[in-house]
Amino acid sequence: DYILTTDNLTKKYGEKRAADAVSLHIRKGDVYGLIGRNGAGKTTILKMICGLSSPTSGTVTFLGKTGEQLSDEMHKIGSLIETPGLFPKMSAYQNIKMKCILCGKNNDDYIKSLLKQVGLENVGSKPVQSFSLGMKQRLGIALALVGDPEFIVLDEPINGLDPQGIAEMREIIRRLSKERGMTVIVSSHILEELEKVADSFGIINNGKLIDEFTSAELEERCSRYIMLKVGNVDESLKVLADNGVDKCEVTEEGIIRITEEVGDTSKLIASLVGAGVSVYELASIQGTLEQYYLHSTGGNA
Repeated sequence: DYILTTDNLTKKYGEKRAADAVSLHIRKGDVYGLIGRNGAGKTTILKMICGLSSPTSGTVTFLGKTGEQLSDEMHKIGSLIETPGLFPKMSAYQNIKMKCILCGKNNDDYIKSLLKQVGLENVGSKPVQSFSLGMKQRLGIALALVGDPEFIVLDEPINGLDPQGIAEMREIIRRLSKERGMTVIVSSHILEELEKVADSFGIINNGKLIDEFTSAELEERCSRYIMLKVGNVDESLKVLADNGVDKCEVTEEGIIRITEEVGDTSKLIASLVGAGVSVYELASIQGTLEQYYLHSTGGNA
Protein backbone atom coordinates (compact mmCIF):
# COMPACT_ATOMS: atom_id res chain seq x y z
CA ASP A 1 0.00 0.00 0.00
CA TYR A 2 3.01 2.32 0.18
CA ILE A 3 3.47 4.74 -2.70
CA LEU A 4 6.74 6.07 -1.31
CA THR A 5 9.23 4.84 1.26
CA THR A 6 12.70 5.88 2.32
CA ASP A 7 15.30 3.47 3.67
CA ASN A 8 17.89 4.93 6.09
CA LEU A 9 17.88 8.20 4.13
CA THR A 10 20.85 10.27 5.31
CA LYS A 11 22.24 13.68 4.39
CA LYS A 12 25.50 14.93 5.84
CA TYR A 13 26.98 18.44 5.60
CA GLY A 14 30.50 17.96 6.88
CA GLU A 15 30.08 16.19 10.20
CA LYS A 16 26.50 17.38 10.68
CA ARG A 17 23.70 14.95 9.84
CA ALA A 18 20.75 17.06 8.64
CA ALA A 19 18.85 13.79 8.05
CA ASP A 20 19.95 10.71 9.95
CA ALA A 21 18.86 7.25 8.72
CA VAL A 22 15.23 8.28 8.09
CA SER A 23 12.84 5.51 6.99
CA LEU A 24 9.41 6.88 6.04
CA HIS A 25 6.36 4.83 4.97
CA ILE A 26 3.71 6.79 3.06
CA ARG A 27 0.48 5.11 1.98
CA LYS A 28 -1.12 5.84 -1.37
CA GLY A 29 -3.86 8.47 -1.05
CA ASP A 30 -2.80 9.63 2.42
CA VAL A 31 -1.99 13.11 3.63
CA TYR A 32 1.25 12.48 5.53
CA GLY A 33 2.23 15.11 8.11
CA LEU A 34 5.96 15.53 8.66
CA ILE A 35 6.35 17.14 12.07
CA GLY A 36 9.32 18.89 13.59
CA ARG A 37 10.60 22.20 14.84
CA ASN A 38 12.50 24.57 12.54
CA GLY A 39 15.87 23.06 11.72
CA ALA A 40 14.82 19.51 12.57
CA GLY A 41 15.58 18.26 9.04
CA LYS A 42 12.14 18.32 7.39
CA THR A 43 13.12 20.39 4.33
CA THR A 44 16.28 18.34 3.80
CA ILE A 45 14.21 15.14 3.70
CA LEU A 46 11.65 16.63 1.33
CA LYS A 47 14.34 17.87 -1.05
CA MET A 48 15.82 14.37 -1.26
CA ILE A 49 12.36 12.91 -1.94
CA CYS A 50 11.89 15.40 -4.81
CA GLY A 51 15.32 14.80 -6.28
CA LEU A 52 16.44 18.35 -5.47
CA SER A 53 19.20 17.03 -3.21
CA SER A 54 21.19 13.81 -3.35
CA PRO A 55 21.35 11.66 -0.22
CA THR A 56 24.71 10.89 1.34
CA SER A 57 23.40 7.37 1.85
CA GLY A 58 20.09 5.52 1.89
CA THR A 59 17.40 5.27 -0.77
CA VAL A 60 14.02 6.61 -1.87
CA THR A 61 11.54 4.15 -3.40
CA PHE A 62 8.59 5.61 -5.34
CA LEU A 63 6.02 3.49 -7.17
CA GLY A 64 8.30 0.51 -6.64
CA LYS A 65 11.27 2.18 -8.36
CA THR A 66 14.56 3.13 -6.72
CA GLY A 67 18.08 4.06 -7.78
CA GLU A 68 18.51 4.85 -11.47
CA GLN A 69 14.99 3.58 -12.27
CA LEU A 70 13.55 6.30 -10.03
CA SER A 71 14.40 9.02 -12.54
CA ASP A 72 11.73 7.64 -14.89
CA GLU A 73 9.04 8.32 -12.26
CA MET A 74 10.12 11.73 -10.91
CA HIS A 75 7.73 13.59 -13.24
CA LYS A 76 4.92 12.09 -11.12
CA ILE A 77 6.10 14.07 -8.08
CA GLY A 78 5.08 17.72 -7.78
CA SER A 79 6.57 20.01 -5.16
CA LEU A 80 6.34 23.34 -3.41
CA ILE A 81 9.58 23.65 -1.44
CA GLU A 82 10.12 26.87 0.51
CA THR A 83 9.17 29.98 -1.54
CA PRO A 84 7.54 29.28 -4.94
CA GLY A 85 9.57 30.49 -7.91
CA LEU A 86 7.30 32.97 -9.67
CA PHE A 87 7.59 35.59 -12.41
CA PRO A 88 6.43 38.66 -10.42
CA LYS A 89 5.33 40.82 -13.35
CA MET A 90 3.30 38.05 -14.97
CA SER A 91 -0.26 37.03 -14.08
CA ALA A 92 -1.13 33.73 -12.42
CA TYR A 93 -2.33 32.42 -15.80
CA GLN A 94 0.93 33.39 -17.50
CA ASN A 95 3.04 31.79 -14.76
CA ILE A 96 1.23 28.49 -15.14
CA LYS A 97 1.34 28.72 -18.93
CA MET A 98 5.14 29.01 -18.84
CA LYS A 99 5.44 25.70 -17.00
CA CYS A 100 2.74 24.06 -19.11
CA ILE A 101 4.69 24.87 -22.26
CA LEU A 102 7.75 23.18 -20.77
CA CYS A 103 5.67 20.13 -19.86
CA GLY A 104 3.88 19.91 -23.21
CA LYS A 105 0.48 20.81 -21.78
CA ASN A 106 -0.14 24.24 -23.28
CA ASN A 107 -3.92 24.10 -23.19
CA ASP A 108 -6.14 27.01 -22.15
CA ASP A 109 -8.80 24.88 -20.45
CA TYR A 110 -6.13 22.91 -18.59
CA ILE A 111 -4.53 26.10 -17.23
CA LYS A 112 -7.91 27.47 -16.14
CA SER A 113 -8.76 24.19 -14.39
CA LEU A 114 -5.55 24.45 -12.34
CA LEU A 115 -6.37 28.02 -11.35
CA LYS A 116 -9.84 26.92 -10.28
CA GLN A 117 -8.48 24.07 -8.16
CA VAL A 118 -6.51 26.52 -6.02
CA GLY A 119 -9.13 29.29 -5.95
CA LEU A 120 -7.39 31.72 -8.31
CA GLU A 121 -9.83 31.56 -11.20
CA ASN A 122 -10.98 35.18 -10.70
CA VAL A 123 -7.66 37.05 -10.33
CA GLY A 124 -7.60 38.09 -13.99
CA SER A 125 -4.42 39.71 -15.27
CA LYS A 126 -3.27 41.05 -11.90
CA PRO A 127 0.54 40.69 -11.66
CA VAL A 128 1.79 38.15 -9.15
CA GLN A 129 3.89 40.80 -7.38
CA SER A 130 0.65 42.29 -6.03
CA PHE A 131 -0.57 38.94 -4.63
CA SER A 132 -0.87 38.24 -0.93
CA LEU A 133 1.36 35.54 0.58
CA GLY A 134 -1.60 33.13 0.62
CA MET A 135 -2.31 33.73 -3.07
CA LYS A 136 1.35 33.12 -3.94
CA GLN A 137 1.30 29.87 -2.00
CA ARG A 138 -1.83 28.74 -3.84
CA LEU A 139 -0.21 29.61 -7.17
CA GLY A 140 2.83 27.60 -6.09
CA ILE A 141 0.58 24.58 -5.55
CA ALA A 142 -1.03 25.09 -8.98
CA LEU A 143 2.45 25.04 -10.51
CA ALA A 144 3.22 21.83 -8.61
CA LEU A 145 0.09 20.28 -10.13
CA VAL A 146 1.19 20.89 -13.74
CA GLY A 147 1.66 17.50 -15.34
CA ASP A 148 -0.91 15.79 -13.08
CA PRO A 149 1.50 14.25 -10.53
CA GLU A 150 0.43 11.40 -8.26
CA PHE A 151 2.43 12.66 -5.30
CA ILE A 152 2.70 16.23 -3.98
CA VAL A 153 5.36 17.57 -1.60
CA LEU A 154 4.44 20.71 0.36
CA ASP A 155 7.04 22.29 2.65
CA GLU A 156 5.52 24.57 5.30
CA PRO A 157 2.67 25.75 3.01
CA ILE A 158 0.83 27.58 5.83
CA ASN A 159 3.86 29.30 7.36
CA GLY A 160 3.19 33.04 7.66
CA LEU A 161 -0.42 32.87 6.45
CA ASP A 162 -3.30 34.65 8.18
CA PRO A 163 -6.24 32.59 9.53
CA GLN A 164 -8.16 32.92 6.27
CA GLY A 165 -5.14 31.80 4.24
CA ILE A 166 -4.57 28.83 6.56
CA ALA A 167 -8.20 27.73 6.18
CA GLU A 168 -7.97 28.00 2.38
CA MET A 169 -4.73 26.00 2.27
CA ARG A 170 -6.26 23.32 4.50
CA GLU A 171 -9.21 22.99 2.11
CA ILE A 172 -6.93 22.73 -0.94
CA ILE A 173 -4.93 19.91 0.67
CA ARG A 174 -8.15 18.06 1.53
CA ARG A 175 -9.42 18.37 -2.05
CA LEU A 176 -6.17 17.11 -3.53
CA SER A 177 -6.38 14.01 -1.37
CA LYS A 178 -10.10 13.26 -1.28
CA GLU A 179 -11.26 14.45 -4.70
CA ARG A 180 -8.18 13.85 -6.86
CA GLY A 181 -6.83 10.85 -4.95
CA MET A 182 -3.36 12.36 -4.68
CA THR A 183 -0.86 11.45 -2.00
CA VAL A 184 0.41 14.51 -0.15
CA ILE A 185 3.34 14.90 2.23
CA VAL A 186 3.17 18.21 4.07
CA SER A 187 5.65 19.50 6.61
CA SER A 188 4.70 21.94 9.32
CA HIS A 189 5.44 23.00 12.86
CA ILE A 190 1.88 24.33 13.26
CA LEU A 191 0.56 21.09 14.68
CA GLU A 192 -3.01 22.17 15.37
CA GLU A 193 -3.57 22.65 11.63
CA LEU A 194 -1.69 19.53 10.59
CA GLU A 195 -3.83 17.43 12.91
CA LYS A 196 -6.93 18.56 11.01
CA VAL A 197 -5.83 17.27 7.59
CA ALA A 198 -3.28 14.46 7.98
CA ASP A 199 -4.05 10.73 7.88
CA SER A 200 -0.64 9.71 9.20
CA PHE A 201 2.36 11.40 10.79
CA GLY A 202 6.11 11.21 11.20
CA ILE A 203 8.00 13.07 13.94
CA ILE A 204 11.47 14.36 13.03
CA ASN A 205 13.80 15.49 15.82
CA ASN A 206 17.44 16.45 15.27
CA GLY A 207 17.40 14.78 11.86
CA LYS A 208 16.02 11.47 13.13
CA LEU A 209 12.59 9.91 12.63
CA ILE A 210 11.55 9.12 16.19
CA ASP A 211 7.96 8.00 15.59
CA GLU A 212 5.47 7.19 12.83
CA PHE A 213 1.74 6.66 13.38
CA THR A 214 -1.72 7.01 11.85
CA SER A 215 -4.43 9.43 12.99
CA ALA A 216 -6.29 6.49 14.56
CA GLU A 217 -3.17 5.50 16.50
CA LEU A 218 -2.74 9.12 17.59
CA GLU A 219 -6.26 9.11 19.03
CA GLU A 220 -5.45 5.98 21.01
CA ARG A 221 -2.18 7.41 22.32
CA CYS A 222 -3.63 10.80 23.24
CA SER A 223 -5.84 9.69 26.09
CA ARG A 224 -8.64 11.83 27.47
CA TYR A 225 -8.14 13.54 30.83
CA ILE A 226 -10.06 15.80 33.21
CA MET A 227 -8.82 19.35 33.71
CA LEU A 228 -9.66 20.83 37.13
CA LYS A 229 -9.16 24.46 38.17
CA VAL A 230 -9.59 24.99 41.91
CA GLY A 231 -8.85 27.51 44.63
CA ASN A 232 -6.80 25.18 46.84
CA VAL A 233 -4.71 22.56 45.05
CA ASP A 234 -3.35 20.76 48.13
CA GLU A 235 -6.76 20.36 49.75
CA SER A 236 -8.20 19.24 46.41
CA LEU A 237 -5.61 16.48 46.06
CA LYS A 238 -6.57 15.19 49.52
CA VAL A 239 -10.27 15.16 48.58
CA LEU A 240 -9.51 13.40 45.30
CA ALA A 241 -7.48 10.74 47.13
CA ASP A 242 -10.33 10.25 49.62
CA ASN A 243 -12.58 9.60 46.62
CA GLY A 244 -10.19 7.00 45.21
CA VAL A 245 -8.73 9.28 42.53
CA ASP A 246 -4.95 8.87 42.64
CA LYS A 247 -3.71 9.47 39.08
CA CYS A 248 -3.28 13.23 39.15
CA GLU A 249 -0.75 15.72 37.85
CA VAL A 250 -0.39 19.39 38.78
CA THR A 251 0.81 21.73 36.04
CA GLU A 252 3.04 24.76 36.57
CA GLU A 253 -0.11 26.90 36.34
CA GLY A 254 -1.65 25.06 39.28
CA ILE A 255 -4.16 23.10 37.17
CA ILE A 256 -4.93 19.54 38.22
CA ARG A 257 -5.00 16.93 35.46
CA ILE A 258 -6.82 13.71 36.34
CA THR A 259 -5.67 10.90 34.05
CA GLU A 260 -8.07 8.15 35.15
CA GLU A 261 -11.79 7.48 34.91
CA VAL A 262 -13.65 9.15 37.76
CA GLY A 263 -17.22 8.00 37.13
CA ASP A 264 -19.72 10.63 38.34
CA THR A 265 -17.96 13.99 38.19
CA SER A 266 -20.89 15.73 39.92
CA LYS A 267 -20.19 13.72 43.09
CA LEU A 268 -16.54 14.69 42.83
CA ILE A 269 -17.45 18.38 42.60
CA ALA A 270 -19.81 18.03 45.55
CA SER A 271 -17.01 16.49 47.64
CA LEU A 272 -14.65 19.33 46.75
CA VAL A 273 -17.21 22.02 47.52
CA GLY A 274 -18.16 20.22 50.75
CA ALA A 275 -14.50 20.44 51.81
CA GLY A 276 -14.54 24.20 51.23
CA VAL A 277 -12.69 24.10 47.91
CA SER A 278 -13.69 26.64 45.27
CA VAL A 279 -14.13 24.84 41.92
CA TYR A 280 -13.64 27.24 38.99
CA GLU A 281 -13.66 24.83 36.08
CA LEU A 282 -13.91 21.13 35.28
CA ALA A 283 -13.64 19.88 31.71
CA SER A 284 -12.99 16.64 29.86
CA ILE A 285 -10.07 17.19 27.45
CA GLN A 286 -8.84 15.04 24.57
CA GLY A 287 -5.05 15.00 24.21
CA THR A 288 -3.65 16.72 21.09
CA LEU A 289 -0.97 16.10 18.50
CA GLU A 290 1.03 18.97 19.97
CA GLN A 291 1.01 17.41 23.44
CA TYR A 292 2.03 14.05 22.01
CA TYR A 293 4.83 15.66 20.01
CA LEU A 294 6.18 17.55 23.02
CA HIS A 295 6.06 14.36 25.09
CA SER A 296 7.85 12.38 22.35
CA THR A 297 10.62 14.95 21.92
CA GLY A 298 11.10 15.71 25.60
CA GLY A 299 9.52 19.14 25.30
CA ASN A 300 11.63 20.42 22.40
CA ALA A 301 9.05 22.62 20.68
